[in-house]
This record gives sequence, structure tokens and C-alpha cells, in this order.
Amino acid sequence: MKRSTTNRITTVTLNAAIDKTYYVPALDKGKVTRAEKVLSTAGGKGLNVARVLRQLGHAEVTATGFASGYNGQFITNRVKEAGIRSEFIEATGESRLCLNFIDGRDGSSTEVLEPGPTVSGEQIALFRDKLARLSAESSLVVFSGSLPGGMAADAYAELIALSRAAGADVFLDTSGEALVRGIAAKPTFIKPNEDELAALLPEGGSSDLRESLQKLMGQGLPIVVATLGAQGAVAGVDGRLYRIRIPKLQVVNTVGSGDSFVAGYAFAHVRGEAPADCLRYAAATGSANALTQTTGDVNLSDVHKLLSDISVEEWL
Repeated sequence: MKRSTTNRITTVTLNAAIDKTYYVPALDKGKVTRAEKVLSTAGGKGLNVARVLRQLGHAEVTATGFASGYNGQFITNRVKEAGIRSEFIEATGESRLCLNFIDGRDGSSTEVLEPGPTVSGEQIALFRDKLARLSAESSLVVFSGSLPGGMAADAYAELIALSRAAGADVFLDTSGEALVRGIAAKPTFIKPNEDELAALLPEGGSSDLRESLQKLMGQGLPIVVATLGAQGAVAGVDGRLYRIRIPKLQVVNTVGSGDSFVAGYAFAHVRGEAPADCLRYAAATGSANALTQTTGDVNLSDVHKLLSDISVEEWL
């Protein structure tokens, strides 16, 4: 990782959104439903990471990507209000809405995600120039979320190489083909789910989590984490395997917990903490998000309380 006078972390959200969470007494197909409460935040996975980093006390956070139309104005205004430096490129059309319905009967979550706008070649070129400048100012660049229309499936691989050439360390948290292509650029950190682990390996890999983590590290990926919901997580860091266990939680809303996990790991990583401590901080931050109603939102007091309840052991 680049050693500089700044610990600035830049988060990249190429398909930013307004995240709207609807709390409804019941969600039944084909029926009119009246929401009891609606919460709106600037969203997309990278913006969740940026917001949680600020809540953890990390002062130097920049958010970049594409923002479009009136929704884009809402997003950038909320970013600035959170104390995050906004460096978005304006794209054509409207940034998307991501809707999350919380059913009051059982607390279950149903999400509806819009595809978002299509970006032009000119807008992509402008973004590349901005990213190169921001990467040179940053210790770490975190790429999160889906790619917008107009960007090729291997876009993350190209952008990761650009950030690394500027001297920044790089995390990648995405899924599907964007993840498969993105790991070719050897990001420092990836966070696939359990199913994606196998898909990242030749011939479908193995159902054995240990073997999958070891093989991915063998491909030159230093940090590979698979979160397992209530079962915690497993990780491979610099050739060693870890098992992370979390306490039983009174879950309110799990959406954004994965992004909060990434933010917690990034927070500890740029401070040079040991792998086990990075994983503990990540798990505590991800768990804290599940205790709040808003997506990508933690209370620092919850994080600190949870730290002592997180178990991180070498997986021998």
C-alpha cells in the first residue's frame, strides 16, 4: 500500500442510487399497501461504504462515480451533508431508485432495484481522468456495486489497474461477470458470497470453502472474504485462513451490512492493523448496520460494544 501523508479513502459508485426503505405492516402481492415509514438515503454500495467510514470517524473520504438528473442532485447533496467529498461525474438521464420493503409481520426484506442510466464514452473518459487524479491522492480506492449500462464487463479490471498505477491500494466488492473479470487485475481485497467463490475458480471450483479461499489466494488475491450471514464469515488473508463468528443479533435491517463490513475492514486496513483485527472490526461494523433502520448506517457505540463479542480464530 502506498505510504503517503494522507489516509484518504476514495469510494467508487458507478451506478449510484437513492435507497428508499419502506416499512409496511404487511406486503401482499396484488394488494394496495400503505407505508408506515419511509427512509431515503444516498445509496449504491460505494456510497454506503463512504457513509459508514465517516460514521466510524474516518475524516478523509471521497465519493466518486456517476450521478444523473434530479435523483443525482439528491445523491450528491446527501453526500456533502454527510461530510464526504463529492467528486461525481454528471451523466445523462436519471440515477436509479433502489426500493426495500420491510414486512412488519416477520421483518423480511424485499428489494426492487432499477437498472440505472447508460453512460457515454465521453463520460467514461472524463471519469477515468478524475479517477487517476483521486487515486494519486488516496491510500485506498474501494470499487463497489454494479456497472452502469455503457460500461464493458471488464471495466473494473481496467479501472483497478489505473488506480494501482497511481499508487493506491484497491478493494473490489461486486458480483457476477464484473467480479469474474475484475479479479484479473488482482485487487487486494474481494468479498464474494459463498456461491460466487466457486464461480471464480476453473471448472466451478470446489464446494469446500477452505479450498476455494486457498486457491484464490494462490491466484494472487491477498484478501478473500466470504460473508455467511448469521454464521459470520470465513477469510483468507496473506496465505492464512480465518473463521469469524458473530453474536446473535436483534436484526432490524440487513441491507447494507456487507458494505458496512467492507467499510470496517478498510478503516482498520489503512491504519495498518493486523488481519485478525481488520476482520474483527469489519464484522462488528457489518453487524452494527443490521441493528439500524437505514441502509449503510451504523452507531459507533454499537460497533465498540460488538467488538468484544466477535470471535476471530485461525482456521487450521
